[in-house]
Amino acid sequence: MAWNEPGGSGNKDPWGNRNNQGPPDLDEFVRKLQSKLAGLFGGKGGSGSGGGSSASGGNAGSISLGVIAAVLVGIWALSGIYIVDQGKEGVVLQFGAFSSITDPGPHWYPRFIDTVDVVDVANVRSVNIGRTSDEALMLTEDENIIDIKFTVQYKVKDARDYLFSVRDPDLTLRQVTESAVREIVGKNTLDYIITDGRVVVSADIGRLIQKILNSYSTGITVVNLNMQNAQPPEQVQHAFDDAIKAREDKQRRINEAEAYSNGVLPRARGGAARIIQEAKGYQAQVVARAEGETDRFLMVLRQYKKAPKVTRERLYLDTMEKVMANSRKVVVDVKNSNNLMYLPLDKMIKSQPSVVESDASSGSTSPPAITRRKPPSSTRDSRFSGRLRSREVR
Repeated sequence: MAWNEPGGSGNKDPWGNRNNQGPPDLDEFVRKLQSKLAGLFGGKGGSGSGGGSSASGGNAGSISLGVIAAVLVGIWALSGIYIVDQGKEGVVLQFGAFSSITDPGPHWYPRFIDTVDVVDVANVRSVNIGRTSDEALMLTEDENIIDIKFTVQYKVKDARDYLFSVRDPDLTLRQVTESAVREIVGKNTLDYIITDGRVVVSADIGRLIQKILNSYSTGITVVNLNMQNAQPPEQVQHAFDDAIKAREDKQRRINEAEAYSNGVLPRARGGAARIIQEAKGYQAQVVARAEGETDRFLMVLRQYKKAPKVTRERLYLDTMEKVMANSRKVVVDVKNSNNLMYLPLDKMIKSQPSVVESDASSGSTSPPAITRRKPPSSTRDSRFSGRLRSREVR
């Protein structure tokens, strides 16, 4: 017999004694729910049958829900605490829009309403240009290809612009740097870039990069730009090395020549100055001697005009004195005679001091003795005798 047939199991179903029980009362369920909600928010439960049990159940439920709500609110409040480290800035967004910037230190924001992005504004970052051949190979002004590599060091100066002005600031910086490098390299020759113009080219590139970044309001400032490598492509590197070596040899020779010039020119200038001074001294000496000779000649001329014969004799004797001053022996050929006259001048010069002393003591004016190889004949030339006597008197 089935459990729900009459007479079977005392007309009881498996869920207990529920004879003559209809479907659940919807009104009763609503009243209970209202009682619980009223208890949760501080209200009173409904009246009627079962009012006491409903009130006690509502109070317990309200306490549980209040504790849960308080815990959730505490967790929510604690989750909004954040700390901004030194050298960083916090950018606060409210419902996705910029709200404010917070300085280093502890702060709080309402989670699910505000969000915070922390940006490092103190540390220096870097980006490398020329890691691949497409980035490194560039065309110069003289239509040569150069392999160049750069490192750009930068930092964030405006956190708001860094986050919101451009979509990807780092990618923007890389593209701007590559564009600026190609522009500046295209305005200079290869030799200038790899030799004397490295510093100038780097400075020009840095200024152009900063100018473009400022026009985009990226919030980035370039700290330093370093040219790590600048050389011709590998295929022609050997030829350029030879050219650079030749240029260095040329400069070395120039330096050696300048050093030699710096050592020789002062000595040459000193020698030239010495020669000039000697020439000026010689000039003054010659001029003075010439002037003296001129004065002496003029004096002789005046005497000659007064006594021509005596002056001629005097000039002759003076000339002979100068000619024979260094002669040790003199042989005189006498006219109309085969005899030769010999004058021992060396002995006469040696005996001259003693003769001068004897003349000074005795006051005698007798001439010194003259030795002859042979006595001259009685027909000797009167003119020669007169000249000889005149010389002896002097």
